[in-house]
Amino acid sequence: MSDDQVAGELKKMTMFIRQEALEKAKEIQIKADEEFAIEKSKLVRQETSSIDSQYEKKFKQASMSQQITKSTLSNKTRLKVLSARQELLNDLFEKAADKLKSYTQDKSKYQEICKNLILEGLYALNEPKAGVRAKKEDYGVVKKAIEDAKKEYKEKVSKDIEIQLDEKNPQPEESSGGVSIVGSGGKIDINNTFDERLKLLETDALPMVRTSLFGKNENRKFYD
Repeated sequence: MSDDQVAGELKKMTMFIRQEALEKAKEIQIKADEEFAIEKSKLVRQETSSIDSQYEKKFKQASMSQQITKSTLSNKTRLKVLSARQELLNDLFEKAADKLKSYTQDKSKYQEICKNLILEGLYALNEPKAGVRAKKEDYGVVKKAIEDAKKEYKEKVSKDIEIQLDEKNPQPEESSGGVSIVGSGGKIDINNTFDERLKLLETDALPMVRTSLFGKNENRKFYD
């Protein structure tokens, strides 16, 4: 083989090797581009997922914060309404308490009221003896009411009864009026004073009064 032939063969081999290298480099580049695209897509998906997750978390936090704020404002408003209603009810019963004292001004009517209060206690006790307690300033009216009660009691139950005004244990002077009936040697005390009657009315009639003033509570399912 001549020098020219050797040189030609070397040139062919060099060109072949160069072509193989170029094709291999191109193949490597394509594969690298594919891997880069895959990794890029993966990273984009991860970042997108992370952003979505963070957004969802922040949205939930914002939503929860909004609900808490709304609930807090609703509770504060409800408490203010309830407080205003209670103030109105308290004022109503305070005015009723003040008005009770006026019932003692008309002695004739007050004597009749005391008689009925005494009779109520006597019927409840059903005993041959009873004591009556009242304010000192009402003693005159109450003594007359006791006599009236004794007569009516005998007419209604056909029994005599002994009633004593307990002057040793008077009702407080700040009392609005009324009497208490004592039996069984002081062991039973039926409090029929105006103040006690108002307390009972406040407890028993309060739901009805509340409904009359503010309407029916739609959230309430049970009633006494």
